[in-house]
Parts: sequence; C-alpha cells; structure tokens
Amino acid sequence: MMKMIKVGVLTISDKGAKGARKDESGPLIEEIVKKIAGEVKYYKIIPDEIEVIKQELKKVVDKLDLDLVFTTGGTGLGERDVTPEATSSVIDKEIPGICEIIRMESFKKTRRSILSRAVSGMRKKSLIINLPGSPKGVEEALEIILSSLPHALEIIKGEAKECASKRKKDSGDYC
Repeated sequence: MMKMIKVGVLTISDKGAKGARKDESGPLIEEIVKKIAGEVKYYKIIPDEIEVIKQELKKVVDKLDLDLVFTTGGTGLGERDVTPEATSSVIDKEIPGICEIIRMESFKKTRRSILSRAVSGMRKKSLIINLPGSPKGVEEALEIILSSLPHALEIIKGEAKECASKRKKDSGDYC
C-alpha cells in the first residue's frame, strides 16, 4: 500500500482570483494525484502577484508541511506571469529535470511548450512544481512526471532504500 502524499494546489490566475474564470486545472490536479495516493490538503486560487505567490508557497511548506505542491498558471511570457520567479525565490534546490522533461515531451505535441518558463525544486522536505495553466497542459505534464514523484519524495524525505543498480524488471527504471 502506498503512503499517502499530502498535496497542495495553487492556481495562479488574476481572473480566477476575482471569480471571473472557473478554475478547471486545480480540480484536475486533485483527481490525477489520486493515482499516486495523493490527497489535496490545501487548494487556493490566487492572483498573479509575486509576493502573494511567495507567501502561499512558504505557508504550504513551512506551516502546513505538505509533501508536494503544484502551481498551475503564470509560467508563460506575459507581463503578469511571475510564478517561476516567485517559486525560484523560495526553493532551496532547483530540480530542473522535471520541467525540462515536461517541455521536451510536450514539444512533441505542441511547439509552444518551449515558451514555458516553469521551474521545480525543493523547499525543506517538500517538492514544488510549476505546471501550465490549461487543463490540457496540466494533464499532459502530469502524465509525463507522475510516476517519478513518489520516489522523488522518498529521496527528499530521506526514506529511499538503497537501490543503486537494481533495475525493476520491465519498467526501465532503477530502484
């Protein structure tokens, strides 16, 4: 049985925060993370304001002690897209491979994926990942990375077992 993963979801949207746009991406994340025993413990729609994003990211990690935090939205080239800057300012270690693989694999479906400025990293013992704002983008991104996240969290929390060269049969994964 998988250990429950405490998840936070922050939807970054000026219109969503004002109630002028329905958030479809946040609830979609909540459904998808169930596949890895994820349970959303905190969900909030906030505006594209760097200080608000930073405060919320610190809150979900430092006060609520969530394992995995997803942001959705604010990763593009628009003037108000500041999610990557806010995230970068609060993480302790960047984990570039997560967003790199999302961009690479998404590029096979849409060439616009290279315009994403999303970042991911660790703050204390939590993993923070910026996802696209659209439901389609969220679904595609999570499809790419979801299976790797439980192991990443085990490593971050110091719970991973020794597995240097043991390869799981037929999975292509080590450990």
